[in-house]
Amino acid sequence: MWVQLRNRMAYLITSGFYKPGEKLPTVRKYAAELRIAYNTVSKAYMGLERDGYVTTVRGSGVFVNDPDAILKPAPEVDALVEEFVKGCLENGMAYDDIPKMVSSCVRRMKKDYEKAQG
Repeated sequence: MWVQLRNRMAYLITSGFYKPGEKLPTVRKYAAELRIAYNTVSKAYMGLERDGYVTTVRGSGVFVNDPDAILKPAPEVDALVEEFVKGCLENGMAYDDIPKMVSSCVRRMKKDYEKAQG
């Protein structure tokens, strides 16, 4: 459910419903308005921040970033990802299994990198 909320909020930001610099409702207030769990909204906000849609200012709130400033992958990277997904599908993977595999691989690579650094 948090992914749906995150995606909806990202859409509202990119469509201009929420303006750059605008303060979003607090997690508690938004959870109460939507009648969903506090943790669901919190996780959606964290996803939005991770992806560059918002910035959290400790003690002040969560503010909308300029959609034009949000990091977008270079066309070459987008093409690499598309080819990767097509290759996975051609090798019998299901769409839903691809992100799980990628997450697992990224965690493993990050762990190996951190081990080599420290």
